[in-house]
Amino acid sequence: MNKVESQLLDQLTEKARLSPRLRMNYNLHGSNESACHRLFNAMEPDSYVRPHRHLDVEKDETYILIRGRLGVICFDSDGSITDTALLIAGTDQVVVNIPHGMFHTAVSLQPGTIFFEAKAGPYRGFSDTEKSAWAPEEGSTEAGSYHSKLCALFNS
Repeated sequence: MNKVESQLLDQLTEKARLSPRLRMNYNLHGSNESACHRLFNAMEPDSYVRPHRHLDVEKDETYILIRGRLGVICFDSDGSITDTALLIAGTDQVVVNIPHGMFHTAVSLQPGTIFFEAKAGPYRGFSDTEKSAWAPEEGSTEAGSYHSKLCALFNS
């Protein structure tokens, strides 16, 4: 049995804070080849995840917020925003399910944000058709300003 206690989550947050990508995961599944992927994902506010989609019909993706605040954004194939969800720990707004084929990303809106993620495995890197051609690549000079615009969707 794997126990996930506050101390582990605190350590995961610290690892994310120190990571160049400002995020870190703790896998409950055994390997990248596992049929079901279950993981805790710690994400800090300046972490940018390029919008992407999962084309495999089995790869619907579910997020359950454990700590913090998380913005989830969905897009059409041209990059226009089709939906947003603000997840806030300790409220009734903590779960979102993203259907396969839908472009999406998440932004951390508070230090120490952690969410549980579940989707079908095995892990495969994104194909060109799963990457958003209209959004900047992670690490590019344009990524920071694009990420700021995404975060601004949740400022109210």
